[in-house]
Amino acid sequence: MSAYFTKPVPPTSDKRWKLVDATMRRVGLQSRGLIETLHTVQEAFGYLDEQALRYVAVSLRVPLSRAYGVATFYHFFTLKPAGEHTCVICMGTACYIKGAQQLLDAVQHDLGVAPGETSAGGKVSLLTARCLGSCGLAPAVVYDQEVAGKVSVPSIRERLSQWTQHFTPRESAAPQEPAVARS
Repeated sequence: MSAYFTKPVPPTSDKRWKLVDATMRRVGLQSRGLIETLHTVQEAFGYLDEQALRYVAVSLRVPLSRAYGVATFYHFFTLKPAGEHTCVICMGTACYIKGAQQLLDAVQHDLGVAPGETSAGGKVSLLTARCLGSCGLAPAVVYDQEVAGKVSVPSIRERLSQWTQHFTPRESAAPQEPAVARS
């Protein structure tokens, strides 16, 4: 470490910055610790904002563009605060075939959000996943880190109603449960 480099002061007096600083010290304030440090920030604060990215970049002596590039490349990182609850809909092949798109359409319609967004009031964050590895449970959804299988449009709407006060699905042309051929 150069004698001319002085480590920046944390952006706020929030004690969670001590966790971030400890991670950076553990990796020797080296650029190789960028991903680990960003994980620590995400765990401590729930997301990576510009202030956090700047602090980590300056502290580890990496360009801000590199820190931002890492934060936007990896799916784990988010630049927005998460909602009080999280709904992750699996869009893998088995889930898609079993109706995941209808689930996603219903949630998007009812909450007025797209994947990666949080509903008004910060209640629910909607995310999608390429595959949860629970193909036998298709379509699968993760509600607040708890996997649910064979989810239907009515059941996902029921969960949303538990999470949001006075929740009622929007009326106009709401996506319905897909028709199932009966033999």
